[in-house]
Amino acid sequence: MAIAQATIVPLGTGSTSVSKYVAGCHQILKDEKRIKYELTPMATVFEGDLDVVLEVIRKMHEIPFKNGAERVLTTINIDDRRDKEASMSQKLNSVKEKLD
Repeated sequence: MAIAQATIVPLGTGSTSVSKYVAGCHQILKDEKRIKYELTPMATVFEGDLDVVLEVIRKMHEIPFKNGAERVLTTINIDDRRDKEASMSQKLNSVKEKLD
């Protein structure tokens, strides 16, 4: 299972505010049952099959264009660990254990 983070930034919108574009991207996720995701202040984190995660990010990448952006910059980080099962919560718990 892959864990990925994506930041989708619309450019050429005439405004520094991007929240309406983020909300539009997250409309894609409302009905998406094949992956887990979490919106953070700076990005969205995904957990699931890598092919599905990339498919969803691709759909989200198109939304700012549909909403008037002239250019879209999407940055993706992928943690694809195959030696053992990984999850968003497992990664957080591993760090928390070391803090105690």
